[in-house]
Amino acid sequence: MSWGVLAGDAGISVPAAIVMSSTTFGASAQFAAVSILANGGGVGAAVIAAVLLNARYGPIAVSVAPVITGNGGLRLLQSHLVIDESWALANRGGGRFDRRMLVGAGAVMYAAWVGGTALGIVAGDLLGDPASLGLDAAFPALFVALLAPQVRHRRPVTAAVLGAAIALALVPFTRAGIPIMAASVACLLGLRKP
Repeated sequence: MSWGVLAGDAGISVPAAIVMSSTTFGASAQFAAVSILANGGGVGAAVIAAVLLNARYGPIAVSVAPVITGNGGLRLLQSHLVIDESWALANRGGGRFDRRMLVGAGAVMYAAWVGGTALGIVAGDLLGDPASLGLDAAFPALFVALLAPQVRHRRPVTAAVLGAAIALALVPFTRAGIPIMAASVACLLGLRKP
């Protein structure tokens, strides 16, 4: 619902917000895009930030490909339900995934995300300021929870600290969206061989 409220405040129409949630189904990309647009950033910066944030789904898709079964259309539909949370719930370790958990959790989260978007953008004024309800902290808390298990070794910690430093250094001097794009360069540390 908080994304729907923010989308409405940023001037995104009700149909556009619902279509974006239905087709993108990527909270990080959607929050980044609406934040950039709401803070005066350009459409190009919003799109690039969203693409960079959703690029993580490439390796995630490869990891679950063996359990996504059926014909092309069914595989496409199931793959749309693979998000960070459904992937984490379905992960059984050792490269194994529970297909029913992956698709089931993804379907529940999809319905909640699209329904929440609709409620937030249509009835957001009834909720008031998302920050007063603590909803502004929910999204960062989710990413901290997802990041925590990943930063157990030197290279991931270095990438996270470098990314944060780049973003913090650029915020006062650049347009919205630029710090996110520049900070993503720190992720390239993960490509280097140990």
